[in-house]
Amino acid sequence: MIILKSIESILTIIILIAIGYIFTHAGWFNESTSKLFSRIVMNISLPCYMFFNITTTFDRAQLESLSRNLIVPFVSIGISYLLSIVVSNVIKVDRSRKGVFRSMFFASNTMFIGLPVNLALFGEASVPFVLLYYLANTTFYWTVGAYEVRMDNPLNKHMPILNFSTVKRIFNPAVIGFSAGVAVVLTGLNMPAFISDSSKYIGNLTTPLAMFFTGIVLYSVKLREIKFDKDVITLLLARALICPFLVLLLLHFFPVPKLMGMVFVIQAAMPAITSTGVVAREFGSDYKFASVMTVVTTAASLVIIPVYMYFMA
Repeated sequence: MIILKSIESILTIIILIAIGYIFTHAGWFNESTSKLFSRIVMNISLPCYMFFNITTTFDRAQLESLSRNLIVPFVSIGISYLLSIVVSNVIKVDRSRKGVFRSMFFASNTMFIGLPVNLALFGEASVPFVLLYYLANTTFYWTVGAYEVRMDNPLNKHMPILNFSTVKRIFNPAVIGFSAGVAVVLTGLNMPAFISDSSKYIGNLTTPLAMFFTGIVLYSVKLREIKFDKDVITLLLARALICPFLVLLLLHFFPVPKLMGMVFVIQAAMPAITSTGVVAREFGSDYKFASVMTVVTTAASLVIIPVYMYFMA
């Protein structure tokens, strides 16, 4: 019964992804459309969604309590990164894709997939916890993750791990929207109705556009390009088992509210972060491998999520 309920919870997500896939096949959507959806979500709808949710859900005391639980996502992702270094060396991942492998090992798709999935599974109450994991995930990804991808190309070996571009990506519009909402709550300001309503309506675009984007990505990679070698299988294990298990292990040492713990586990089990393919292409790494793994891990998550819901319920 529980597993059926969890499957039903993500049927909406599957339908939205399927619409994106079908419309791409029909020629309505293309790569340009995916870039447009990505920009709208990351720069407009998601920041509005974060701002609205924080300002309408929390008071000052709740926010202060929430911030103390950042240790679980930060520590779990940090350990996952260290494991990715060890594993990539043990299984001898090719130098041209080692950074891509490592970044996809520890960083998950916490927004385009993670947010809609958690909303479908747990409702609006899950959003702040999604944000906590997202803050840790995006910090690690745009520092050590992006640096690892750059190092796949020997021409980039002298580039610093932290620069202005990295800082800009960490403090992206979604984080700014979240921070603005926190500032409003902490200062006790009352937002006019027209600002709250506008943020709500624009924020509601986030889930459908993010899922359409995922459907376009799924369509873009041909099945014949997917070869289940040791690198692919290891990354599937990392996303499905290793990263979520680390969160479950840490929850024994750093207890958090049940819903928060469940959200952290689901976030850790999300597919590999979508933007790795773009970053890999920009820095001359193996972007085809990154694109394939985005598709493979996204498809696998549709099976993995109901399983975790069954065992956590």
